[in-house]
Amino acid sequence: MDDLVRLRPVAEDDLPFIERLRTDPELAGPFLWEGWFDVRRFRRRWEADGMLGEDTGTLLVAAGGDRLGVVSYRRVATTARSWCWSIGIALAPAARGRGAGTRAQRLLVEYLFAHTPAHRVQAETDVDNLAEQRALERAGFTREGVMRGWSFLGGRYRDEVLYSVLRGDL
Repeated sequence: MDDLVRLRPVAEDDLPFIERLRTDPELAGPFLWEGWFDVRRFRRRWEADGMLGEDTGTLLVAAGGDRLGVVSYRRVATTARSWCWSIGIALAPAARGRGAGTRAQRLLVEYLFAHTPAHRVQAETDVDNLAEQRALERAGFTREGVMRGWSFLGGRYRDEVLYSVLRGDL
């Protein structure tokens, strides 16, 4: 599957898919379900900037005519004068475990290094999300360490694993 995976800007007719993926607990899965919240925020964001802003963006992950999920990126300050991208992914259950996540994240890293001056791309994932940790490593990321109590999910603070890839690593 991974040779078919591509990224593209989000189109208006993708919004119902994204809304379901990010707000349905069965589709989001145990590591992305954050509770009920405003589903219209995705439409408002798309109407504001097509989900492609200066500091944050979302791209659709597709294979052929199938929507597989989304990847996102946001600018994170590292010092007063430097920054990096932090990326994330949400895949539909049918796309998981088939190499699509690895390929999509690698494509996103290549895109960000080709079109921005960023030197670093990082990703954080739940310490128990072993499939995502393997996908990041296959995509070229290096495990840096565990950030204790980094996220709040399922009623408690959770540890996250920090990964990065530097421009020179590719």
